[in-house]
Amino acid sequence: MAETSYDVVIIGGGPGGYNAAIRAGQLGLKVACVEMRATLGGTCLNVGCMPSKALLHASELFEIAADDFAALGIEASPKLNLGQMMKQKDESVTALTKGVEFLFRKNKVDWIKGAGKIAGPGKVDVTGADGKTMALEARNIVIATGSEPTPLPGVTVDQQRIVDSTGALALPQVPESLLVIGAGIIGLELGSVWRRLGAKVTVVEFLDRITPAADGEIAKALQRSLTKQGVEFRLGSKVTAAKTSKSGASLTVEPVAGGAAETLQADHVLLAIGRRPYTKDLGLESVGITPDKRGFIETDHLRTSAPGVWAIGDVTLGPMLAHKAEEDAVACIEMIAGKYGHVDYNLVPSVIYTYPEVAWVGKTEEELKAAGRAYKTGKFPFTANSRARINHETEGFVKVLADAASDEVLGVHMIGPDVSEMIGEYCVAMAFRAASEDVARTCHAHPTRSEALKQAAMGVEGWTMQA
Repeated sequence: MAETSYDVVIIGGGPGGYNAAIRAGQLGLKVACVEMRATLGGTCLNVGCMPSKALLHASELFEIAADDFAALGIEASPKLNLGQMMKQKDESVTALTKGVEFLFRKNKVDWIKGAGKIAGPGKVDVTGADGKTMALEARNIVIATGSEPTPLPGVTVDQQRIVDSTGALALPQVPESLLVIGAGIIGLELGSVWRRLGAKVTVVEFLDRITPAADGEIAKALQRSLTKQGVEFRLGSKVTAAKTSKSGASLTVEPVAGGAAETLQADHVLLAIGRRPYTKDLGLESVGITPDKRGFIETDHLRTSAPGVWAIGDVTLGPMLAHKAEEDAVACIEMIAGKYGHVDYNLVPSVIYTYPEVAWVGKTEEELKAAGRAYKTGKFPFTANSRARINHETEGFVKVLADAASDEVLGVHMIGPDVSEMIGEYCVAMAFRAASEDVARTCHAHPTRSEALKQAAMGVEGWTMQA
């Protein structure tokens, strides 16, 4: 076996892995990134964040053209070409993965194609598609293998009638009906895509609410909006069995609180109850690492219990988000290089790319109440925002939560048009421990939807000026 020595070997080429590799190259470290997919980018670029956003954007435009153009004085009768919609999605994904390859070359990162496995302290074996194994030596090993869809007993994913998020991005035709198991971010986003394109969508959720990580008031507003759009919700319901046939699939569903079971039928079922860390077959035992019962690798400032072995992204505790993995990546490599690295996990924003969008950062009202912390609230509706009204996009609001004594911003929650693009302002504000008054007294351009951020902050002290 050929042996190659590196300063850093990274197992996994997703957002955590490729950002770690690029940063290592920028800092002059000799680095290799091991990735078993045929393309770089991991789940996010290949079968997750990016292709789903391509379909969300295209399907939203399709629905806008069909339903909203007339009110703006534009006559249009759009016709769906699903093949072209899928093609443009795939072309965009290819361009992004090729972009990562370019950055690898630019920063002298070696891409080792194959499945990586830790073979002992400072050793990684890589098995290629041809079955041959290459032995790598590394002063530091970074585990960045990401996550995979969480399975559900009694529901077997065949990627035909019962699909996970990967299969839901590549359905060959618009289903007449779609059952979604799970009312989290993935289920709602992909359910939204197919609902806009014509499917009857029913979401089955074990809990008595949707999006459990989101602020309760925001979650209720999102559910109301999606219900108006035609999405049906079966909350407090558990799936006990699933069956498939040539013509469709069926679920056996029972009330969580007890009651009679019923059978729901649809053309397809999407299983989207979350993701779990991908830590199998990594040779962790060879360096004495034991994941917890959920499969996560515990770390201390991204260091595992094994000297010289680090873990970042979805395999570690914290939000399973691509941008969190990217922050982990940079911090990890900078610490390896002897620099200072830090991630404030309280300031990692979350986004749901439905329409309207949902975005939040910091504490929810439920969390503040549970902690017994006194807080003040400021809210501003998009119905009172000039730009949103002119654009006929008035659904939603911005809510700011600030400490009752110090006025420090503790959490911000938004539902409305393009709020994913606005949450970053409050991430910066909170990073500098801004008071709500700091945002309230910062000039925002008029007319913009971002004025709602300022007005919500003004509302904390009761001096909102609604148009």
